[in-house]
Amino acid sequence: MNVIFVCTGNTCRSPLAEGLARKMARQRGISGVTFASAGTGAPDGSPASDASILVGIERGVDLSTHRARTLTSDMIDDDTLLLALSASHLPSLPAVAPEATVYLLDEYASRGESQRSVSDPFGGDLDDYRIAADDIEAMLRGALDRIAAEGASR
Repeated sequence: MNVIFVCTGNTCRSPLAEGLARKMARQRGISGVTFASAGTGAPDGSPASDASILVGIERGVDLSTHRARTLTSDMIDDDTLLLALSASHLPSLPAVAPEATVYLLDEYASRGESQRSVSDPFGGDLDDYRIAADDIEAMLRGALDRIAAEGASR
């Protein structure tokens, strides 16, 4: 399974989700899953934001080598799961990746019980990034539970 986290610029939320998912999956012994991130309007090659890097360090995730990229159809295969971090990203994803399975991260994690977006911390202070990371970690727990239960291959 190929999981791609999607936000707007691929410098804040989605890199945090990618790094945290890798760490949490490794801690849980979940294998057979690759994690990546991309943006719907990413400035290709831009680094993760300073605040995302700092929050990543606080949580044991190194985002220093991350470079933003725009989501393209070349990144998608028939075993790709796109997890959007905001409902505003959902309408544009089928056009780029018609064969991918697409969910809002919270919707996937909660099996449809909740559909909260992760607030965009861009331009905010460090606490805004910490709040976003807290939300991402909580949602990832449910998402990884589901991935483990369903098996890495769909």
